[in-house]
Amino acid sequence: MGDVLSQNEIDSLLQQLNSGEIDPDDVKDSSDKQVKNYDFARPSKFSKEHLRTLEIIFEHYGRLLSTNLPVYLRKNIQVEVMNSEAVTYSEFSNALSNPVLLGVIEFAPLGGDILMEVASGLGYAIVDRMLGGVGLPLDKTRDFSEIELLIIERIMNICVNLLREPWANVTEIHPRLQRIETNSQFAQIISPGEMIAIVTINVKIGDAEGLMNICLPFITLEPVMDKLNTKFWYSNMQVKNETSYQEVIETLIEHAPIPVKAILGKTYIQVSDFVGLQPGDIIKLDTKVDSELDVYVGNIRKFTALPGSSDEDYAVRITSVIREEQ
Repeated sequence: MGDVLSQNEIDSLLQQLNSGEIDPDDVKDSSDKQVKNYDFARPSKFSKEHLRTLEIIFEHYGRLLSTNLPVYLRKNIQVEVMNSEAVTYSEFSNALSNPVLLGVIEFAPLGGDILMEVASGLGYAIVDRMLGGVGLPLDKTRDFSEIELLIIERIMNICVNLLREPWANVTEIHPRLQRIETNSQFAQIISPGEMIAIVTINVKIGDAEGLMNICLPFITLEPVMDKLNTKFWYSNMQVKNETSYQEVIETLIEHAPIPVKAILGKTYIQVSDFVGLQPGDIIKLDTKVDSELDVYVGNIRKFTALPGSSDEDYAVRITSVIREEQ
């Protein structure tokens, strides 16, 4: 709301108008609305808030890639989200090279598919690593063979499965890789004029570096567009407190195998006696029959016990627990 003029200021303005010092045509009405151009051929369906939320989602996705893929490629992998933008599908498809690696992904339960484009240089590097090479891209591009596509499909399936966790705060999805196309003309999932969001990710596998583009059509994301904002995304983040982490760790530890051994006793013998040992020979130990045995968990002395048997097996009965302070 503008400042309120005093009576003296109003009288001064009227005098200036009467004397011609102020031209009435130069006085503009501040209530005039600013006209904004709108391109009906390219409707703005993705706001900056939508694109920013997609970047946050795929930053999480990038961290999963850099953690999981080294297990299969045995190489350090660096992933960085470069940018996101909204374009028409025709602009995206016209910019694709040939050959191209296009993964057509079913984005169930959302209707429609999304595309994952992987630079051909990364594809050659992946094949080289999976076959025991150092992971260098080819100097000259060529078509991928059927065997190479099967190898790439295995890695791309891993990448597709990793999409579930980053999208969990928006909606539960079950992505599935339908096929890999090397010709963009066979991957027309939507009409050329439809709007899409493209998230560009830079992937570095050792010395090989290339881009991965995720193509997200508006018609696929339309049911969850109201959830693609940072406020909703952060409010639905799964908060895990210390108790839940403790339960997970305890569950994992419970299933971890650990060696436990009971020491009957110790003694020293000469090497010549040791070499001549035969079945039935008796070795005298430094413990008595009724003495307690030391029970070790790993290499830590943890219990004392008495020897005995359980059914037809040798066994020990725990008599005391040795604390750390002991």
